[in-house]
Amino acid sequence: MAATEKNGKLRLYDTTLRDGAQGEGVWFSLENKLDYIRAMQEWGAPYIEAGWPGANPRDDELFAALRAEGAFRRPGRIVAFGSTCKAGTRAEESPLLKSLIASGAETITIFGKSWELHVREVLRADEAENLRLIRSSVEFLTRSGLEVFFDAEHFFDGWKENRDFVWRVLEAALAGGARGVVLCDTNGGALPAEVERGVRETLTAFAPPVLGIHTHNDGGLAVANTLAAVAAGATQLHCCWNGYGERCGNANLGTLVSLLQLKMGYELISPEQAERLSYMSRYAAELANAFFDERQPFLGRSAFAHKAGTHADAVLKDSRTFEHIDPALVGNTRRILISEQSGRAGLWERMRRLRPDIGKDHPCVEEAMRRIKAKENEGYQFEAAEGSLDLLLLRVLGAETEPFTLEDYHVWSDPARGELDSVAVVKVKVGGESLHLAAEGDGPVNALDRALRRTLAAFFPALERSELIDYKVRVLDGSRGTGAQVRVLAETRFGLAKWGTVGVSANILRASAGALLDALYVVILRDQGSLCC
Repeated sequence: MAATEKNGKLRLYDTTLRDGAQGEGVWFSLENKLDYIRAMQEWGAPYIEAGWPGANPRDDELFAALRAEGAFRRPGRIVAFGSTCKAGTRAEESPLLKSLIASGAETITIFGKSWELHVREVLRADEAENLRLIRSSVEFLTRSGLEVFFDAEHFFDGWKENRDFVWRVLEAALAGGARGVVLCDTNGGALPAEVERGVRETLTAFAPPVLGIHTHNDGGLAVANTLAAVAAGATQLHCCWNGYGERCGNANLGTLVSLLQLKMGYELISPEQAERLSYMSRYAAELANAFFDERQPFLGRSAFAHKAGTHADAVLKDSRTFEHIDPALVGNTRRILISEQSGRAGLWERMRRLRPDIGKDHPCVEEAMRRIKAKENEGYQFEAAEGSLDLLLLRVLGAETEPFTLEDYHVWSDPARGELDSVAVVKVKVGGESLHLAAEGDGPVNALDRALRRTLAAFFPALERSELIDYKVRVLDGSRGTGAQVRVLAETRFGLAKWGTVGVSANILRASAGALLDALYVVILRDQGSLCC
């Protein structure tokens, strides 16, 4: 079956801004949300669930801003989310439903109860009242000419307990004019076989124009359950970038699309959109101020990272040996991790990024391997410090890697000073000019980082656009107590790029300074074009 034939009416429904934002550690400002919606519309998302107007002031501001900038007229339907009217009230008098109509969105998704337990214990109503709420709420919205989807909350729990009850819930929503119903595994406890059977039975009973699937990852099966629903005939796929969402999250959009597109022959998005999957997943993480899992399938940096020398050698000869897809198809890249376990082939491949004309048998390759092994014997580790590795390789190749020199520095701390309890004074030389500067910081490393950046920003403005985002210290030989060697790993962000740098010393401040200096060197060299990403 051709990809376009298999695709049929299959559509992505992105709920990152609504359900994804309920995840722990995920937070969008108003501007973040606006930027996200613009990017998703440009990327080509069919449905973008923006939030719940009427439920909180930030989402009210969001929909007002979207109306003001004409966002509802752009391709990519912006969806307003909400609930049925409350028990004991009429839909026509519901402030929440009126807010949905006033939002400006032409597509509305409302949720209602489809599990007897919730009707009885949470809604505190009988079945007749629950069905009235659902049908009247959908009718009220559809009379305004809106496209309405009914989100059957806890569908699979209710379906397993009492199918007749669930069918009456869906029947009420469709009788009210809903264009489609969404089957929700709200607790995330369903298994793929259950999801497939539930979808098939729903289609047999109703055959709605649109049948959606909304899965949670509490059992680690959100993507698998969504794929099972697709196999059974679901057409609208609810998902979030990076699997964000309440508790254990939702179906991961990047993983789901990659599997459907590259493994199962569906054509959800164009090849050009697919090549931006890695970028979009990282962009979503930046806007959400959230953790990005580098080990996530397809899109994480570790997804196509090879460390063992035999693996690296094989994948460079034929990528199919240890890669299930071409990483470029999803906008990702192959990484050959360099360590004492690596072979010449992997090291040569990395050096070619810096100097494309270098041959596999060039003496620099052997010299680089010798230096790496010597450094790792001292306690350095480069697989998580690719910035420092690139600097080492550039030096082996004879390139200039130090755009400035740290001539001297002093750092001291006084807990009585309060939050900014440390001061750093640095002396740096740029060209023929020497400069002194002091800065306060929250701890000695932060003070040193601030002093260096403040001193050098006038010469290298790119430093102001970079930031230290992670800092780790590991004791290498605990038997030596406070005199032990320590390894410091610093992670730096510059735009959407991130990399690690490393320093090793018995003096924790000296190790930190080594990692910080390498980080600043890499920022400057990248900005100058001397070091590729």
